[in-house]
Amino acid sequence: MIKAYIDGLTEPINPNGICTYAFIVYNDGKKIYEECNVIGKGIGFSNNVAEYTALVNALKYLYLHFRDEDITIYTDSQLVANQISGRWQAHEGLYLNKFDEALKLSQMFYKLKVIWIPREQNQEADALSRQAYEEYCKRSGIPIRYHDFKLIVK
Repeated sequence: MIKAYIDGLTEPINPNGICTYAFIVYNDGKKIYEECNVIGKGIGFSNNVAEYTALVNALKYLYLHFRDEDITIYTDSQLVANQISGRWQAHEGLYLNKFDEALKLSQMFYKLKVIWIPREQNQEADALSRQAYEEYCKRSGIPIRYHDFKLIVK
């Protein structure tokens, strides 16, 4: 069975901060792939954009390698899990283009589930999205700050 864990963040403010995503793929319990990156920063970037970008990029990878497999994607975003599953509607927001892309991609799979999990069960993907943020800050020479405005010195 294929499992993927996704996460995204926007720091140090949401919306309009620095936006990153991450996903990790497991095949029968063995980690086979991980990816994280910066999406962008400033106006138009939000946590929801980050979460949906993580889902879109995970779906693209999974489609190339496992489209005919039984796949479960785990997310700590209730919005993503409930909208992609059809339980909630998408009305408006900065993320709508990514939602549309994710919805179209999700319909191309043999068997795909997107399930909400508590943040505590998504720590690996969360750490990877934070890694992308912190590496971007270091490369750009800007302080690493989180929503609570705690300064991280590394």
